[in-house]
Amino acid sequence: MSGQVSKNVKVHMKETQTIMELSQIIQRYDSEIILKKVVQGNIHEANLKSFLGLINLRLQEGDEIEVTCIGTDAAQALKEVETFLQP
Repeated sequence: MSGQVSKNVKVHMKETQTIMELSQIIQRYDSEIILKKVVQGNIHEANLKSFLGLINLRLQEGDEIEVTCIGTDAAQALKEVETFLQP
């Protein structure tokens, strides 16, 4: 059964963490994981499993993002992303 969950998350990563690490960690999930960030009134969206999309998103400490997970393991994937971004 497929599901969808979303949550607004504030980015707080340790200096040693990179968003690329998170992308590698979540590869084990079947769900699609979409990050949305508003920059100067424009919505920027990236699939967390896409390195190029993440580079273009340019997440920074303190950014407010919306995390949406769609799939059979959406809740678990969302928890993993939230735990990584808010250690």
